[in-house]
Amino acid sequence: MENMKEVAKEFEANVARFQREWPQQRQAFSALSQAAKAPGALEQKYKYLIAVGIAVTEHCHWCIAANVKGALSHGATKEEVMEAGWVAVQMGGGPSLAYLQLVQQAVDDLAG
Repeated sequence: MENMKEVAKEFEANVARFQREWPQQRQAFSALSQAAKAPGALEQKYKYLIAVGIAVTEHCHWCIAANVKGALSHGATKEEVMEAGWVAVQMGGGPSLAYLQLVQQAVDDLAG
């Protein structure tokens, strides 16, 4: 299984490339992302946990790595991250269960 710390680094490198090669589009998406995950009625931790669940149901390993990293850095516990993943499995079924492996791997690789 992939090292999710490396997957997160790969994603960050690709986003940096998008910034260099497609600055207008990248900046527009960045503004949306920052606004969506800014503190508000929901703490940022919960926004990242929601994103973890969506990443599982969308089967996006880069998104799993990035959002597990974000959730942990905003104070989520390993247990909270995994519970968010299990909610996604409940909604997404067997294919989401397969991607829950990546959440567990990301927690193992990215948590302190």
